[in-house]
Amino acid sequence: MSAEPRVSIHPDSSVLMAAIAARLITKLVDVQDRYGEATVVLTGGTVGIGTLKAVADSAAAPAVNWSKVNFWWGDERFVAADDDDRNTRQAHAALLSHIGVDPERVHEPGSADQFGTPEEAAEDYARRLAEAAAAEHAADTSDDRPDTPRKLPRFDILLLGVGPDAHIASLFPEQAGIREKELTVVGVRNSPKPPPQRISLTLPAINTAAEVWMVVAGEDKAGAVGLALAGANPVQVPAAGPAGRSRTLWLIDENAASRVPEQLIRKSPASA
Repeated sequence: MSAEPRVSIHPDSSVLMAAIAARLITKLVDVQDRYGEATVVLTGGTVGIGTLKAVADSAAAPAVNWSKVNFWWGDERFVAADDDDRNTRQAHAALLSHIGVDPERVHEPGSADQFGTPEEAAEDYARRLAEAAAAEHAADTSDDRPDTPRKLPRFDILLLGVGPDAHIASLFPEQAGIREKELTVVGVRNSPKPPPQRISLTLPAINTAAEVWMVVAGEDKAGAVGLALAGANPVQVPAAGPAGRSRTLWLIDENAASRVPEQLIRKSPASA
């Protein structure tokens, strides 16, 4: 079971993104020391992409062996591969094209150029996740590895933004995606936020991650953050649902924190 979420508040969005970048670099180094490689699930949005740019700009970035980092995405817009709305395209511009990544370790969800429907793209993404999990399982020689096949590889860090409506990835309030219990990836139609068609990890898939980091800035997100941390129902408030197996962090700025329950607040980033 995940521990209670920990909230770390930063003065503004610029400080927040720099702090998340520093934390991410440190965590990836630690994970690589343990496993030889690391896996991160990226998010889009202003904070998600801004954090990647802060990583690229950091003098500490070379401490990570980027050729041994596996990259996945929590969701993607089902548009053409060269569409600027693609989270993957923005991530490449901000970070991936500036570091020595192994292209074989960059796992982009399918685009509208490749598949006819978001459901087809979701099935393909789920298949690739399962294949990565099987390869990881086969390479694991530890005595405590599970005997049953896994549908997902090990996610060391999973980043999530939060919308003003409290959506996470492309799981929106009251829609089918946030209710899904069995699938690891779903196709999304009629998204209330354009573009209307998307691909998303499900909440059960998200919650397999060792650490989930909720990265949020802005007064327009304060209501969603407050409801999520107050324990709202994830069907109505999807941001209430994510929980890392070992750690759940809310890394937010002061504007997004205005409705956070006082007992959860941890204002010093160093103390988190």
